[in-house]
Amino acid sequence: MAKKGSVLVVDDEEIMRDVLETLLSAAGYRVDLAKTGEEGLEAYGRRAYDVVLLYVSMPGMGGLRALEEFLKMDAEAAVIMITAYATFDTAIAAWEKGAFGCIRKPFQNEQIIAQVSAGIKRRRKEEERQSLRRAMSRAVDRGEMVGHSDVMQEVFRLVDQVAPARSTVLITGESGTGKELIAKAIHEASPRATKPFVTVNSSNIPTELLESELFGHTRGAFTGAVAAKKGLFEVADGGSIFLDEIGDIPPETQARLLRVIQEREFTPLGDTSPRRVDVRIIAATNIDLKEAVKQGTFREDLYYRLSVVPIELPPLRDRREDILLLAQHFIRKYNEENGRQVSEQINPEVLALLESYSWPGNVRELENAIERAVVIAPGLEITRECLRTEVSDPQVARASLREGSSGTSSLDIGRGINFYDEVRRFEIDLIRQALERTGGHQSRAARLLGMNATTLNSKIKTYNIDPRQ
Repeated sequence: MAKKGSVLVVDDEEIMRDVLETLLSAAGYRVDLAKTGEEGLEAYGRRAYDVVLLYVSMPGMGGLRALEEFLKMDAEAAVIMITAYATFDTAIAAWEKGAFGCIRKPFQNEQIIAQVSAGIKRRRKEEERQSLRRAMSRAVDRGEMVGHSDVMQEVFRLVDQVAPARSTVLITGESGTGKELIAKAIHEASPRATKPFVTVNSSNIPTELLESELFGHTRGAFTGAVAAKKGLFEVADGGSIFLDEIGDIPPETQARLLRVIQEREFTPLGDTSPRRVDVRIIAATNIDLKEAVKQGTFREDLYYRLSVVPIELPPLRDRREDILLLAQHFIRKYNEENGRQVSEQINPEVLALLESYSWPGNVRELENAIERAVVIAPGLEITRECLRTEVSDPQVARASLREGSSGTSSLDIGRGINFYDEVRRFEIDLIRQALERTGGHQSRAARLLGMNATTLNSKIKTYNIDPRQ
């Protein structure tokens, strides 16, 4: 028989414990027993119960005091008080302290079952609300984490999985792929979200000042230390610290960082007393740390401590199906910032150019390109002329890379235009064929084409395709 829920009975009378256990077990509940308030709290510390039946008058810790302790452990605990002295004052005191209900001995069996059932329903509703809040929070916290490609969906899944934990995370990927954005998303979806999120860009801090920035210093610790200063680890206590460009940290600092991870403590420069901190470390790098370990420039033990949960971000060229969604997202963003009303429907020629460019600067480069295009667009549409030369004329970019020159012939440019016309016509034909084969059903057509339904819908609007035809 499937259990309806779990109940903890706390009563010093053995006969009453047996009665309640028999009654609730027969009704389909899992029942555990405790004969004192202390035992009950210890049991609740091992696992949260759906309902607690708590006798008011017990030796040692009384029921009302135990009620307070249960609610300290779990503010949403459904605690039902049982008393042989159900005076008005006892009931009021229990309600004021947060009890879910109060039952007087001798009770009717139906009364116990009804109260337990109501308590479990309340508990389930609260769990659903918390789950919904967490899901909504993750959706909001993702912010600019845009992408429907399979590889990005896997990244989002990892973010959701690792966020509640304390384990260190190592985010790898080329510059501009959004490593800090992922780190913030992990922090914001974690229990540490209300605590500080501190960013340290190791490559921007001179080596001689890095340890002072990370661990702090006392007055007079070195020349120029005219006052004591908190380190960033102390500032981040209770929250998360994001160590960007972790591969640039010098060997001596790597050793101190390893100690922080292992012992959860550090010593400020010039001090002799270690300080304990509760900080989650999220690190990022655009270099191959495994290769750095082989070359002896990065500690192997620190690498394994950091990469408990590795997350690799793909370059934009490996998820071109996300370019349209990203571009539309940035158009909305910079329309709002600049008071513009540039259309999110990107014309086919511009879209073909965006999707064919290699984006060596990844998402950051795409964002900069769209910001520029929104600002200089002469009307309500981004045109080819709004894009930078290397994006709008790929022949120029290739010639520049090949010959060290930005010059090209008008024939090359003409070929480039014809090429993108061909790409556009080819893609339109594919979409129309897929829609025809699926009777205009966009979700099925998207699966047939191997793309996300949202991406297909955006392309249908961009190419002005009528799915019904």
